[in-house]
Amino acid sequence: MQKFILAFDQGTTSSRAIIFDQKGAPVSVAQKEFTQHYPQPGWVEHDPNEIWSTQVGVAAEAILKAGLQAKDIQAIGITNQRETTVLWDRQTGEVVYNAIVWQDRRTSEFCDQLKEQGLEEYIRERTGLVIDAYFSATKIRWVLEHVPGAREKAEAGRLMFGTIDTWLIWKMTGGKEHVTDVTNASRTLLYNIHTLAWDEELLQIFNIPSSILPEVKSSSEVVGHTATSLFATPIPIAGIAGDQQAALFGQMCTKPGMVKNTYGTGCFMLMNIGDAPIISKHRLVTTIAWKINDQVHYALEGSIFIAGAVVQWLRDGLGIISSSAEVEQLARKVAGSDGVYLVPAFVGMGAPHWEQHTRGTMVGMTRGTTSAHIARAALESIAYQTYEVLKAMEADAGITIKELRADGGATANDLLMQFQANILGAHVVKPKVTEVTAIGAAYLAGLATGYWNSIDEIQQQWNIDKSFEPDSSLAVDALLKGWHQAVKAAKTWV
Repeated sequence: MQKFILAFDQGTTSSRAIIFDQKGAPVSVAQKEFTQHYPQPGWVEHDPNEIWSTQVGVAAEAILKAGLQAKDIQAIGITNQRETTVLWDRQTGEVVYNAIVWQDRRTSEFCDQLKEQGLEEYIRERTGLVIDAYFSATKIRWVLEHVPGAREKAEAGRLMFGTIDTWLIWKMTGGKEHVTDVTNASRTLLYNIHTLAWDEELLQIFNIPSSILPEVKSSSEVVGHTATSLFATPIPIAGIAGDQQAALFGQMCTKPGMVKNTYGTGCFMLMNIGDAPIISKHRLVTTIAWKINDQVHYALEGSIFIAGAVVQWLRDGLGIISSSAEVEQLARKVAGSDGVYLVPAFVGMGAPHWEQHTRGTMVGMTRGTTSAHIARAALESIAYQTYEVLKAMEADAGITIKELRADGGATANDLLMQFQANILGAHVVKPKVTEVTAIGAAYLAGLATGYWNSIDEIQQQWNIDKSFEPDSSLAVDALLKGWHQAVKAAKTWV
């Protein structure tokens, strides 16, 4: 009997389930969006029960669509939006507060206080992360400080914390397993990436009792089985990785120096740096890429807050296009941006700047500037920001990058991909299977259960769909000089 792998891809706006066969081909997909809650400016929340119901719903739908039953599923792999924080009652299973999402900024002031206490270097050395409201620890602390009774319950050992993977596994196993994996743990600001353990000193800094923390597993091992109340046959849960690490694995960036960039709402670029962590000197974060058997791989990561979102802004904010797909046609009406630069710092700037107060800025306009020039400048801004992160990675790792593996929605834009290759002076390649995040989780689960024998076997499944070669005739240095001046202008404005 042929078996299949079921991947849960629990994202920020939707829950998805994808079934893969042994060749790594998607057999069926189901997806359902869920509600975004914005109780105050800068606050973003999800209902953990809605995440659970949509995720288990699409899993059943994907199995049904493929004409399969639970007994046909070899294993489940989970990949999830990272840093999003859930706390629930150990005895009743009730959540004590909505999930606080990674985008949420309510703890920014507390982060500023930690920086003023001079803790930035200390925390970075242990966790590889910068102090930012993005990560989980400040969110946990906020719940314990602000939700009536939460602190008392936590001190009495009644509360459990988890990122979304932990919450889903706890629900799937009928409350039997309270676990996470190294990739998700490394995004909490509480996990020591050198000792591979929760860090007592960090728990004291954030005033978080260790009893609420899940047990940390590798990214590829059987951590539990689904309860029979869920599926007729118990299915092993055997792969866990945060979404960006799953995409790195799905892109088969398994050797040091290999890099992937996911072009979504924002951009997330990760570089495999091998089995020893490098603490960044260029304001990137160091994170755990995965742990398979006893082998840990690390990655450098740079987050760009606004990438595809700049195209949504052209559509919804300016109204110069009516759908995101139109941006390429509009931008192709001109040969270049004619000296116009758009710095899309709508929510501040991410790596390598980490300037939370900078705002979006457009420079270099003349009477001859048209909507086509603005569309072109918007697309080019994605490539310039990617260039800055890539150069920071090269400097940290001492490696010159020759190839960038690209995935995500914006890779459908050939103009952007070609400009990206030109600016980087490197090959930009897109894979045949575009579901790289989900397939990364599927591969991890399949390796743990013998569905695939080795990483080498999986490597054969990764194939190039399209490759973009750099055009050396472009005056790249002059273009980059203009970009750096535009960024300086955006920072000066504040």
